[in-house]
Amino acid sequence: MDWNVIATAYDERGLRRARRFLSRYGEVARTGFHNVLVVQVPDVDTFLQAMAAVLEDDASIFNDISRLMPAHATFSFASAAEFEDKAGAIARQWADRLADGSFHVRLHRRTGDMPVKLRSHDEEVFLDSVILQHLSGTGRPGRVKFEDPDYVLDVETVGARAGMSLWSREDLTRLPFLRVD
Repeated sequence: MDWNVIATAYDERGLRRARRFLSRYGEVARTGFHNVLVVQVPDVDTFLQAMAAVLEDDASIFNDISRLMPAHATFSFASAAEFEDKAGAIARQWADRLADGSFHVRLHRRTGDMPVKLRSHDEEVFLDSVILQHLSGTGRPGRVKFEDPDYVLDVETVGARAGMSLWSREDLTRLPFLRVD
């Protein structure tokens, strides 16, 4: 299933409740990974607004959902090289937003028994380098910073599918259910 949101539940009961709850917003599917759901919502920004409203009204669903992460760009990959090509292209498209600021990349991978093995740290360093190289070419460098960065580039994988999103410090403050680290 194509997806643009990943939800992780604390336990099996929470997974069932999360599935019912998230089905109001889009098509939900269980994955082969422990307590992980994927969701296809029509519009990520509308979904984020809805989740912010839910959090204000009744945050109890977040007792079941441990992590909820929308993706603004998604792609499939069949090799580590293809992952790097596609993720690098998206990172370069977003890099100008990071100019003169600080950022870091986080990869949350769920690859299971796939023949493609990604190493989180290696891919994070690769994407950091792609962004820094792009920004260096523009004359407006950025810097990698882990403590209170201006932006976090989040990458999620479920099997051979990946989703990416870029969150500002303000986004992460306004939408506390986004847990990138």
